[in-house]
Amino acid sequence: MLRILHDTKYDFIKYWKRAAILTIAWIIIGLGFLAIHGVNYSIEFTSGTLIQAQFKQPPRADDIRSVVDQAGFPNSEITKFGSDTEYTIRAQPHGGVTATVAQSDSTGKIIQAALQQRYPNAVSFGRTEYVGPRVGQELRTKATEAVLISFLVTLIYLAIRFEWRFGLAATIATAHDVLTTLAFLAMLRLEISLTVVAAILTVIGYSLNDTIIIFDRVRENLRKQRKESLRDVLNRSINETLPRSVLTHATTLAATLALLFFAGEVIRPFAWIMAFGIFTGTFSSIYVAGALLLWIERKWPRATGTEGKGTARAVAEDRRRSRQESAVVGR
Repeated sequence: MLRILHDTKYDFIKYWKRAAILTIAWIIIGLGFLAIHGVNYSIEFTSGTLIQAQFKQPPRADDIRSVVDQAGFPNSEITKFGSDTEYTIRAQPHGGVTATVAQSDSTGKIIQAALQQRYPNAVSFGRTEYVGPRVGQELRTKATEAVLISFLVTLIYLAIRFEWRFGLAATIATAHDVLTTLAFLAMLRLEISLTVVAAILTVIGYSLNDTIIIFDRVRENLRKQRKESLRDVLNRSINETLPRSVLTHATTLAATLALLFFAGEVIRPFAWIMAFGIFTGTFSSIYVAGALLLWIERKWPRATGTEGKGTARAVAEDRRRSRQESAVVGR
């Protein structure tokens, strides 16, 4: 059986301050991007018409925008979709957010006709989608509810499985993953679509699973009643689960990179979020959750009676072991 990083003794908790500075700076930069550029919602969360056009020769985005503006739809969003010959056009109907389905359908036909006139026999159209304002707002609400419900279920699960100190640390670490992922979205200017929301929920579950595995080992080591500080127990637990974490993250990252490079433009945002989620989930499980658990323990220490009982039992075992060794030497 392949064994890697066996019996390591790295002091991970030693660098928690540097890790905190790094992650806070990352989140602040992401918030700055959001403040400057705003949230880049996809057509699923806004109202309007989306047209996917494929050209035989790479066109200029300014030329496409000029055609769409002359067709009567200024301020439309023109973005490259994968290759240099594919573009998506997002346009509002003439009636704005109050437009009807018939008006939006007319929007798609007008833009397609204008592009065919400008690029005769050199452009073809894939999907043409329309999302009304009511549907877009409902999808946005449902997506927000999905994230909040996932946090609630996570909190309930952790409260049942662990004591509240572990549950609180794991929940805050999961919230950290959401914030860093949103910062990553803002930096790359990725569209927030239903696919991206699904990726964020997947990252939450993935990161939480990694944290639970480490905390499970921490709980097991604490039950052994060894005379170790919580810091030492945390470091030992992270090192003991390190081989499993490396193999799991490596195989997951390999599958994610395959999606990122070969699965196409539609699934690429999901792959981007998952690839980043593997790194931020590992980071938070080691540096955020562990450091928070230490801080919570110092702020609200566990009952001293339990700790005293563990110390007394450890001392008794040492004395028993010494007597046994003395008896063997005496023989």
